[in-house]
Amino acid sequence: MQLTLDVDSEVPIYQQIRDQIVMAIATGALPAETPLPSTRQLGADLAINFHTVNKAYDLLRREGFIRVNRKSGAVVRRDPTTGPPDTGVAEAWEERLRILLAEAVAHGLDAEEVLARTARVLDSFTTDATERKTP
Repeated sequence: MQLTLDVDSEVPIYQQIRDQIVMAIATGALPAETPLPSTRQLGADLAINFHTVNKAYDLLRREGFIRVNRKSGAVVRRDPTTGPPDTGVAEAWEERLRILLAEAVAHGLDAEEVLARTARVLDSFTTDATERKTP
């Protein structure tokens, strides 16, 4: 797993880690049951405090992307191509989407541009995941 951090970003490092892991799950780079590095190992690899990695992993766990076990460590919980999400995921996602769409409207993006950009991004996940599963 390759993570790139921008220490000058306004986005906190734990959030950058969380976002990149979610992207890797969405594209198929991290399929279900893939073990993640320990918090200490990833912290050392990224030259950051392991508590920062722990915060990212805890957020991912609470959101249902990974499970954490004392013996096996952090493991990707599910593959996005295996079926519908758990109950409530779509509703929670829609609430976050509402904020993103409000930001787009407030910045003056019209509906056609928002839809075109959304389709392009969504297609990139579908294409990436398909390419990874095709031998």
